This record gives sequence, structure tokens and C-alpha cells, in this order.
Amino acid sequence: METIKLNNGAEMPLVGFGTYQMTDAKECAEAVAKAIREGYRLIDTAQAYGNEAYVGEGIRQSGVPRAEIFLTTKVWFRSYEPEDCRKSIKDSLEKLGTDYLDLVLLHWPFGNTYAAWRVLEEFYLAGTFRAIGVSNYAPSQLIDLIHFNKVVPAVNQIETNLVCQQRELREWMSKYKIAHQAYAPLGQGRANEMFAGENIRAIATAHGKTPQQIALRFLTQEGVAVIPKSVHEERRRENLSILDFSLTDSEMEILRNMDENRPLIGSAQDPLKAEFAMTW
Repeated sequence: METIKLNNGAEMPLVGFGTYQMTDAKECAEAVAKAIREGYRLIDTAQAYGNEAYVGEGIRQSGVPRAEIFLTTKVWFRSYEPEDCRKSIKDSLEKLGTDYLDLVLLHWPFGNTYAAWRVLEEFYLAGTFRAIGVSNYAPSQLIDLIHFNKVVPAVNQIETNLVCQQRELREWMSKYKIAHQAYAPLGQGRANEMFAGENIRAIATAHGKTPQQIALRFLTQEGVAVIPKSVHEERRRENLSILDFSLTDSEMEILRNMDENRPLIGSAQDPLKAEFAMTW
């Protein structure tokens, strides 16, 4: 598995397995266990997903040593006050059945982000976390966090796909050596039209791959880590089998031109999205 070297020297797999909306205990545990056996080494979850215990069970069922797995979770913004944050982290460790985490993110840039970040710094400096980062942060929020705290985020996990490539954000992240990790790299079921275009289908045919595999390969070839999700074995295997070929420069340019700078799920910078989030 190819990896990305984070700004603290830790190695993060380029392709991981996402678990968003996997809320059935048996299905989630089985999918995680099978994904690990199939070769995935990064598993992504979050407190808000409500499945950390199931993910932990899946890791145990896989039979693969914990040390070989890069495990990520995220702190929910309702738990950003210092004592709430510490308690939520301890709860996550217990549910996941581990005494350390490879990466912990602040899930949204809402609430008392400074307080929560400083708690993450505590756990990181104590060695409980191998790396810390954020999710859904805009460039200005990243810069603010960096300049008023000790530890630079290692990762910003944000919606990124063919129609929402986040180019400006990636430039700022590159400046501060923050790794770009894409959630919803396949549009999370909201962008089937982007796989139906003549250009991407022609590229897929040329490489003997699916349009979805081309989309994932485009992102990874741009240096963006991806965490696609699927409960279906064939799709999981397809999502993992994207590093055995390379797209040409002309193919990459065609795919870059598909960018509409349009989030499919919604941006944390959208006032309506932020207002809606306050009801969660």
C-alpha cells in the first residue's frame, strides 16, 4: 500500500476504508473485517457515526495486528469543551478497543475549536495519538488554528471529488504541509452523472477500469488520500485496485477540467449548512 508522509513523519495509507452510515453492528463489523483482510490498512470512523464499537469489533475479527492498521476517528463539535473532549476521546478509545489512535480529527470548525484542539495536542504530546488534524476546515480557519496553537494539523479531511476538487484549499494546505484527505471521493451517491460522461468512460475503457476507479486514481495521482466506503466486496476490491496504473498527463488535464468547484454534500462555510448543523 502506498502511503503519504505526514508533516510529523508518520506514514498514512493513500487509500483507506470509510465507514460513514454503517450503523448496523453486524454489517459494519463484517465489512471492516473483510476490508482489512482484502488489504485495506486505513480505517476511518467518527464519534458522530455511532459505530466506533462496531469498527473496533471488525478490527478484532480481521485477525490483523492492530499495529498494522492506521485507525482514524473524529471528535464531534458538541464535545469540544475541554472536559467533554477528554471524556469523548476516552470513550472512543474504549469503544474502538485500543489504547492509542493513529489520527484524531476535529470533525467540524464549529464550537470551541481552540479548546478541543489543545486537548488533542495534550493527547498527541503524551503519545496517545500518532497524529492530529481537522475536517471541513477552510484555508483561513487552518491559518488561524496554526498561528495560535503549538501543533500544525497533519491532515485536513474534506469533501473532494471530480466536481469538487478543492484546488485553492489544496494550495494552502501544501504551503503548511497539511495532507489532503478526501471524503466522498465518489460523490456519496450524489454524482452518478459525473461517471456517465463520454470522456471519463473513454479513459476508463483505455485502462480496463471503471469510471469510479478512474476518479479515485485521479485524486491519488494528485496526491490526495481517499477513503471510499462500500459494504459490497466487489466494489471494495475495485476501490483498492487503483494503484496498479497511471493516468497520462492529457487524461489528468481532462479530469481536472471536470471541476465545478461545487460541493455535493455541502460546505461548512455555507451559512445555511452551519445553521443546520447547530440542530444536530
